[in-house]
Amino acid sequence: MKNHRLSPKARAFTLIELLVVITIIVILAGLSMGGYSYVTRKQAESQAAIQISLLSKALEEYKLDNGEFPKTGDGNPPSSKVLYDALYGNGLGNNPIGKIYLAELDPVNNRQGWIDNSGGNVRIIDPFGNEYIYRRGVDAIGNLDPAAKNPDFDLASKGKDSKIGTPDDIDNY
Repeated sequence: MKNHRLSPKARAFTLIELLVVITIIVILAGLSMGGYSYVTRKQAESQAAIQISLLSKALEEYKLDNGEFPKTGDGNPPSSKVLYDALYGNGLGNNPIGKIYLAELDPVNNRQGWIDNSGGNVRIIDPFGNEYIYRRGVDAIGNLDPAAKNPDFDLASKGKDSKIGTPDDIDNY
């Protein structure tokens, strides 16, 4: 009977060595996933800030043409529906002069991904999937709105936590 001993050159990994290698791989994977989520969040925050800037510029142009910012309405909570109607309005420019102020709000050619057309209501959404909040700085009578933080208009994203008034909000005030 032959003895099948392995030669010193034909050593295999021990169980301990395999466990150490697997542990190192798991730790590296965890670190890279944490870094990926951080980068993704920062990218979404940057995109929201850029979108707020674009919307703000379009609102300023709207005011130049119409004499005032779009009205937020009859006590309804501030919403992006007012923004959409004023700045794009189904491609017809539902505003006093019928002008499209921000072509990126086209729900058909929505390359930016910030229009939600589900349920028949068009909403302008931030990169986190929340509706942008728009509030005019004055009420329907022309008095300063006590809830507004900016005398012209408030424009905000709720951020990652989907709650307004928290440190992760992105806004124009």
